[in-house]
Amino acid sequence: MKQLDIGVVGAGPAGLAAALFLSRAGHRVEILERFDTPAPVGSGLLMQPTGLTVLAALGLVDTIQTLGNRIDRLHGADAISGRTVLDVRYDAAPGGRYGLAVQRAALFNTLHDAAVAGAIPIRTGVNLTSALQRGNRAVLKDQWSQDIGDYDLVIDASGARSLLAAGSTSAPRVRDLTYGAFWATLNGAGATYDRTALSQRYDKAKVMIGLLPSGRATVGGQDKVAFFWSLKIADVDAVKVAGLARWKTVIRDYWPECQPFLDQIDDWDQLTLARYAHRTTLPPYGGNVVFIGDSAHSTSPQLGQGANMALLDAAALSHALASSADIPSALAAYARARRSHVRLFQMLSLAFTPFYQSDSTAIAWVRDRLVSTIAKVPPMPGFLAAIVAGTVIDPFKSAGLTEHDWLSLPSQADSALPAVAAVRSSTHV
Repeated sequence: MKQLDIGVVGAGPAGLAAALFLSRAGHRVEILERFDTPAPVGSGLLMQPTGLTVLAALGLVDTIQTLGNRIDRLHGADAISGRTVLDVRYDAAPGGRYGLAVQRAALFNTLHDAAVAGAIPIRTGVNLTSALQRGNRAVLKDQWSQDIGDYDLVIDASGARSLLAAGSTSAPRVRDLTYGAFWATLNGAGATYDRTALSQRYDKAKVMIGLLPSGRATVGGQDKVAFFWSLKIADVDAVKVAGLARWKTVIRDYWPECQPFLDQIDDWDQLTLARYAHRTTLPPYGGNVVFIGDSAHSTSPQLGQGANMALLDAAALSHALASSADIPSALAAYARARRSHVRLFQMLSLAFTPFYQSDSTAIAWVRDRLVSTIAKVPPMPGFLAAIVAGTVIDPFKSAGLTEHDWLSLPSQADSALPAVAAVRSSTHV
């Protein structure tokens, strides 16, 4: 592949990772970001062995390891009875895998700092609305139909509401999901929680409350916990009208240990409302525009694969460009490389979602009694661990990656992080 002029739309994890891979491969890359100042959006997320392997390939895994918090299991309990209904442990599968909970700011800063260090240009305040094929080049246009850039290849990493994807020949059908979630990033000091687990409490499938110990945004920063509460998007206004005090009472009744976190919330503006949708852009390219991350595929967050899948997309696209003779064959190779993995996890996410976010009492009963029992019978513990890790089928080879050696990373058990009392509570996977 000759040296290419590449425009990357979006300075999120997918866009930054793609820019790093391709700039290091010798291509001329610039990032175009609609915000005046690039910044992370959202609270905490769980990095899986898939996403961490991509960061290792970029030489950034040690940095994110320093900022993140190791997660060894996903634990969920019924809020009324206290019965454990979900207990997935990474060590149920071989290889020493684990999750790493991080603040989105930590992941963004790690990738953004590397892009700046690599002298990758970032144009900000650019509101792109369409891409036009002009010969064998892709031209980006803004809301006034003015030409913003002319490239051999445009990589759209602008997210689930991408206007470029919506206007492409492979525009996805979007199915908005009924449930979303309130998120907040809060201080963990003085609270009782299990810092080794992604924990949740449920009331049937209609209520899901979770805590994710998500580490630090910067070295030496304060430990934070991502708090979330799942709800129907249609109920958001009614919940707000009922008042913040009423909302806190409901959560405290379900999970009294959340009180130190609730005490930090004084205004609805401290909570971010996340909306989710199921969408797939097929094929994930059109002309000389290729889609990665949420602009290519998105679904319910039940398996926590969003950022990890986006990073895998970036690696797979870079590998396809390095292994192909021209852009059309590279984009076709990228689509093949990611097809099976993406489809599998979209299917699994859709299958799991009703068990944790629905009005069905029957499904919740099956989850709490039948599924939780089957999950303890070999080989199910290892299979569930592979689902959560994102490795139920190998996503690495097709992306030109070799899975990182997890046993080589230092344990956080010996770090000087503040200890907290662990409570067997509950998982927004």
